[in-house]
Amino acid sequence: MCKGLAALPATCLKSAKDMKHRLGFLLQKSDSCDYSSSQGKKEKMPSGQRVSQEEVRKWADSLENLIHHDRGLAAFRAFLKSEYSEENIEFWVSCEDYKKTKSPAKLSPKARKIYDEFISVQATKEVNLDSCTREKTSHNVLEPTLSCFDEAQRKIFTLMEKDSYRRFLKSPYYLDLVSPPGAGCGPENCKRSHTHSLDCNSNIISQCA
Repeated sequence: MCKGLAALPATCLKSAKDMKHRLGFLLQKSDSCDYSSSQGKKEKMPSGQRVSQEEVRKWADSLENLIHHDRGLAAFRAFLKSEYSEENIEFWVSCEDYKKTKSPAKLSPKARKIYDEFISVQATKEVNLDSCTREKTSHNVLEPTLSCFDEAQRKIFTLMEKDSYRRFLKSPYYLDLVSPPGAGCGPENCKRSHTHSLDCNSNIISQCA
């Protein structure tokens, strides 16, 4: 049995000290552990906004609840970006902004910009619309009104609701936010890695005895 730190071999003390530093690093890292940081470059959530667990759970009730909340919209946008389909939510947001246009003189240039970016066959972020809706929207843009994108926006909303929204609710982008407070990192493998580190530390100390 060890009778004190002075009685331990130098190599044993060094191993135990190294493990202590590693364990401290892992525990510190766990405080800020989240899915987005571990997955490389992803869109950051609004850092200054706090969202309650009750509010986060409401996001699972409907896509409308999700994207009408700033934090929910940011999380969903980051998820779509990971699937390379962020053009859908960007189009929806652009349509929402367009409908708030107060100056009639700005309708035409803003409508043309949305059309060129999301609807034209040469659009850089073309959304998936059927030919009938695309043709009707193209006609609407010639004499734009606040509602000229309504049908196209509804189609894209329905597409997201039936497809990507359902996958979002099963992804860490949502599950990490809806996990109960005090659950640590959320993913079970994160907890297991910390437990494994504790076991390794115990094994090294026991070998010194």
